[in-house]
Amino acid sequence: MVNWVVSKMAEGNGDDRNVVIEVRNLKKYFELHVGMFKFWGEPIYVKAVDGISFKLHEGEILGLVGESGCGKTTTGRLLTRLEDPTAGEVIFQGRNIATLKGKELKEYRRNVQMIFQDPYESLNPRYTVQKTVMEPLLIHGIGETYDDKVELVIKALEDAGLRPAEEYLSRFPHELSGGQRQRVAIARALVLRPKFIVADEPVSMLDVSIRAGVMNLMLDLREKYKIPYVFITHDIAVARYMSDRIAVMYLGRIVEIGETDEVIFNHVHPYTRALISAVPVPDPDHKHGRVEIKGEIPSPINLPPGCRFWPRCPYAQKGICDVKDPPLKEVSPGHFVACHFAEKFMEEEPTEKTVDVS
Repeated sequence: MVNWVVSKMAEGNGDDRNVVIEVRNLKKYFELHVGMFKFWGEPIYVKAVDGISFKLHEGEILGLVGESGCGKTTTGRLLTRLEDPTAGEVIFQGRNIATLKGKELKEYRRNVQMIFQDPYESLNPRYTVQKTVMEPLLIHGIGETYDDKVELVIKALEDAGLRPAEEYLSRFPHELSGGQRQRVAIARALVLRPKFIVADEPVSMLDVSIRAGVMNLMLDLREKYKIPYVFITHDIAVARYMSDRIAVMYLGRIVEIGETDEVIFNHVHPYTRALISAVPVPDPDHKHGRVEIKGEIPSPINLPPGCRFWPRCPYAQKGICDVKDPPLKEVSPGHFVACHFAEKFMEEEPTEKTVDVS
């Protein structure tokens, strides 16, 4: 069933570009040790990522959205092998990267880079900009001479919008603004010319006034180098601006995935509806229906039976939603939803589901 869904998701995308990376039924469980009780009984696990599948194509940006704790960041760390998966496969160039070790893992990490949420935390405060961006070149042995490495650093900084690059080489992170620090982090990711980039909330720590500049920079770099991104964010408006496709996560599962405008304007899953209805619109006269969800997100340690969203879902039906876990179903070409009543929601008038998230 999983393989069929993965295959159909690729077909439904309607895109014959090369697949850069393919995720198949990926899981990550963290075992908890509760004092002396760890010696008795069954192990307790936090199911951070629990069986997700998707494909990322060349030059594509896949937006991964959802509440805090839904598994977005863990997914990004699994793709970069900062975490080892519990089960499932991540296929890159025909190989499952979950099994790579030693030199092979080092070579894979040259092909994938990550941009972290907080640029001040991700940059070594004792390193100059030149040393920060040059470090990946030294680790992977790129550039025959020191001057070659400096030239690559300058090119990466200029690509990241820090011009003239020579003015930034000797600066330390505390001498830069938040936007400049994030551009240094982007340059560090670019200097190796990776095959794809995982961007984990790359603009959430930046002032609103400079977010657009960084997002436009990332879009320009995508067009220039055809580098695909997995773009992790909790902001639906940012996801719409940046992404070609959007995957909505809830409690470790993808509950809806499809082309960006299809998900935004024809959203089906009640959780996606709630997320989009919560987006503020800068117009005092604008009115749209607010989808209220009740309670708090359940613990990933003690997941509810059946559909994971049913305890909070305003449309849940006892005897159905609380019993059977809904699989991803294709409700329109390339648009997949995990909901027992997906077909019913698709029949509703579009005006009931359309909101402005510009």
